Formats: sequence, C-alpha cells, structure tokens
Amino acid sequence: MPLDLGRVKALCFDVDGTLNDTDDQFAESVKSLLKPLDVLPFVDRGRIARRFIMWAEAPGNALLGYADQIGIDDEAAALMDWLSRHNHRKQKMFQLITGVAEMLDELSEHYPMSIVSARDERTTRLFLDELDLSRHFTCVATALTCQHTKPFPDPLLWAAGKMGVPPENCLMIGDTTVDIRAGLSAEAQTVGVLCGFGEEDELRRMGADEILMSTAELGKVLRA
Repeated sequence: MPLDLGRVKALCFDVDGTLNDTDDQFAESVKSLLKPLDVLPFVDRGRIARRFIMWAEAPGNALLGYADQIGIDDEAAALMDWLSRHNHRKQKMFQLITGVAEMLDELSEHYPMSIVSARDERTTRLFLDELDLSRHFTCVATALTCQHTKPFPDPLLWAAGKMGVPPENCLMIGDTTVDIRAGLSAEAQTVGVLCGFGEEDELRRMGADEILMSTAELGKVLRA
C-alpha cells in the first residue's frame, strides 16, 4: 500500500542499520576476509558478508523472541542490559549513516520524533549523546521500556503516547522485518530502509508501505 503522507504526524526510528551504520562497517570487514572467494564465478562477497552478520545476530534476536513467548522477556532484557553495563571492552565507534544528520535536523522542525529500538538503554543513550542526537527525540524506547519489545507493538504504542499522537498517525522507520511487524501491529505506517540488513523482497512481503535505499531519503519523501 502506498504511503499516505496525510496520515503521518510523528516519526519512530529504529537505531542499528537505520540511523547507525556500525554494522555496515562490520560487513566491510567480513567482506575483506572473503576476498579469496573472488576466484569463484557469481560470488557476491557483499551479500555473503551481510547474510553472515544477520545469521550471527539471529541467536540473540531469537532468544528475545522466545523469552517474550514464555513470559521472561523482562529478565532476558535485564540480563542483556547488565552485560552491556559490565562490558569493559572498548565500545564500537558509532557512525551515522550518510545524510541522516541533515535529515533529522530538517524533519525535527516538522514532526515529533522518537527512538523505538530493541537495544539496551545504556548503549542507545550513548549513541544519541555522542552524536548530539538526543535533542531531536521526544522519547526513547529501548528493550526494557515496555512489557514486550519489538516485534510487539508495545514500544511503538508507548512512544506514540509520549508524543501525543495516535499510533495510526505514526510512521515506523527501520531496516528489518521486525520493525515492519512492530509498526503493522500498532496500526502505524511503515518504511523499510535498505541501508541496514533487511532486503527489499522480504520487507515488501512483510507489508512495508514504502522502501527507501537509505534513511537519509526520508526527508525528500515526507516534504515532497
């Protein structure tokens, strides 16, 4: 279904693969390790690297999903938050996807905006503060904010309430089918972006109202 711009009164953003391109940097590292595969015909190292990272992240996502199903999602999210707070290894450098800073500057003048992420609270806040993004967002929903995290609608419904906008007037922007599912469950419209790890076919099958190559293109779409 085409995006109904008249309905859009507030914006909800995922973080990884949507605003933050840290995982894309990881993909480039994996891609370089796969260089010996260039001797094989029809091998796309970039695609293999992205799929490898999605596979590597899948156990954690699956664990959270299973925890939701059996009613221990709060405990699982709390454990992830504790591990993050007690991890003394050097943090990965945050880096905005090209053009996102300008897009946020523009759209924050026209829409209330929120973060709807399954990340832990500490690293989400660290990302926003280090890159001076907190000023743009009315509220921040993370893994522990609500009873259930994405793909359940709870964090998006919470964010809509904080922004004072009905959920159906929100636009959920994310790079994976988890984001699209959360948006649809909340009866919001959705935009899938291809600068993360989702692929166009799967995002369309899930029901995304719009597909963009990059989150940075959102301003042109909404202000057209």
